[in-house]
Amino acid sequence: MNEAEANALKGGKRTIAKLEERIRQMDQELDTEQRRHAEAQKNLKRSERRIKELTFAAEEDHKNHERMQSLIDNLQLKIRSYQRQIEEAEEIAALNLAKFRKTQSELEEGEARMDAAEQQLSKNRARARGESVARAAES
Repeated sequence: MNEAEANALKGGKRTIAKLEERIRQMDQELDTEQRRHAEAQKNLKRSERRIKELTFAAEEDHKNHERMQSLIDNLQLKIRSYQRQIEEAEEIAALNLAKFRKTQSELEEGEARMDAAEQQLSKNRARARGESVARAAES
């Protein structure tokens, strides 16, 4: 009976030792899991912060895109307006050039007529002088 008690006691001590070893292993696993959980929490917070930053940046980019699109639209309107003004100015310039050329042509025609009239006047004066000299010589 003593032997059985001693064996039972030894077996109980072995079982207790095994259980204590198992408890230590479980404590180590718990510590490891708690560290992993804490690291996962840090990563989660870091990721959430990064998501917020990226969301904010995306919203800012969207706002900037809308502003830029508005500026582009306004500039395109100005360009169209300037193009219309250029076309109108070109039309006016073409009309003025045509008027200038017509006036220049009329001026050249007038100068040609004037030159012809001056030549005719010179001929008439020369003829008149010749006639007066001839009359004076006859008399």
